Amino acid sequence: MRELHQLSASDLADAYRRGVTDPLEVTRAMLERIEQFNDEVGAFVHVSRRRAERDALTARAAIADGDPRPLVGVPCPIKDLTQVAGEPFEAGSAILRGNRADVTDGVAQRLAEAGTIMLGKTTTPEFGMPAYTEPAGQRPARSPWDTRRTAGGSSGGAGAALAAGLTPLAHGNDGGGSIRIPAAACGVVGLKPSRGRVSPGPYSVSGPGLATEGVLARTVVDAASALQAISGNRPGDFFTLGSLDSLTEDLRRAERAETLARCDAGSRVRVGVLTEPLNVETTEFHPEALAGVERAAKLLADAGCVLEEAHRPLSAEQWMGFMPLWAVGAASIPVPPEAEEHLMALTRWLRDQGQDISALDYANAVSSLQHLTRQIAHAWAEFDVILSPTLSGPPLPLEQLQLADPAADFEAQKHFTPFSSVWNITGNPAISLPLHRAVIDGVELPFGVHLGATRLGSEALLLRIARCLELADPWPALAPAYR
Repeated sequence: MRELHQLSASDLADAYRRGVTDPLEVTRAMLERIEQFNDEVGAFVHVSRRRAERDALTARAAIADGDPRPLVGVPCPIKDLTQVAGEPFEAGSAILRGNRADVTDGVAQRLAEAGTIMLGKTTTPEFGMPAYTEPAGQRPARSPWDTRRTAGGSSGGAGAALAAGLTPLAHGNDGGGSIRIPAAACGVVGLKPSRGRVSPGPYSVSGPGLATEGVLARTVVDAASALQAISGNRPGDFFTLGSLDSLTEDLRRAERAETLARCDAGSRVRVGVLTEPLNVETTEFHPEALAGVERAAKLLADAGCVLEEAHRPLSAEQWMGFMPLWAVGAASIPVPPEAEEHLMALTRWLRDQGQDISALDYANAVSSLQHLTRQIAHAWAEFDVILSPTLSGPPLPLEQLQLADPAADFEAQKHFTPFSSVWNITGNPAISLPLHRAVIDGVELPFGVHLGATRLGSEALLLRIARCLELADPWPALAPAYR
């Protein structure tokens, strides 16, 4: 058998059933690796050793009793934007140092109910605002492929933990690409579900519907299994799609890439290939980012998909309709007046903008995004999914995005992440896959490809396409130095 840190969640479930290992042994192995490597990659901001070992003992007993849950005993840390009662909850901000949660948020409840083991809290930037994870006074999250480079954000700690073999599965959330960006920077799978697929309840709210809970994993099947565990609605949800029950079984039946050639309606899957940025008028793409798209396009064509060029369905000016919602979201975070000066510059800048937006301006922004979603749906109606790079290039060196001028910082982030936020606007599901790699400045780096569905609720098709690519061209499970 491979070493424990090399196993996927589904590998672990199989090993547990066969009695090859048990959750306590796996949990202790993960905790040892966290102790060994966390200073290098900055994946965890807090480690919950006692809780993890206690949960592992509970999982071991459940497996001995024949518990059929696919994720029972699988380690899965929680991003530190999500509350777990009794655990630290600092949201990447210096003003919350030492704070502990009184309640457990719904997504963490569901992962616990699925039997996963909460290893600790993964690193996030302040309130999850930027596309890099460099919180003040804490270790930055670094890409395990090259620790001089960012792990992306805001689920940067989760991505780093997976690529360094510190966990086989990780929770994340995504309001503008925060799962998919670190997935690309760290060479793992990042899945943003549809709006309404995962309840924000009972303690959080959906607001305008930009953000959702999701997962990062090393395999498509693991991402599907975790999505099944967290999906479903709760009383009071404004956006509702319901749970998903058979994703992993459907994917495991796809033993050959050729099974993709037919979608549920019997017609061939239609893929739009997009290399025009969506949030800026122009940007410079690294040739290897485009090479990743070409690689995916060839594989999908070989699998029977119909590929055509797709064009941007909105202008950069229209994309800026996203900004009032993002800024008001920042301004709505409760911060004592005396603590404002201790916030990071980007957070203060966003909050200042949000506080200047009137109720009427906010309502108009919500309406404009609904109209924009219809415009995008009409423009891409002929496609089932849109294929693009996830990022404009490789993971950037640390501090290259975190600029002294917050407006310049935000603009640089837009150029680094020119696609992901549009799927937060539309609410459609999207996934980043670590399909491509290339040597840059003497170091092998990952380049993610982005698959964004054109219809709400189409996770099953999206995951089938992702699984097709994984079967046809498997990617490495771990960054080279951590294998």
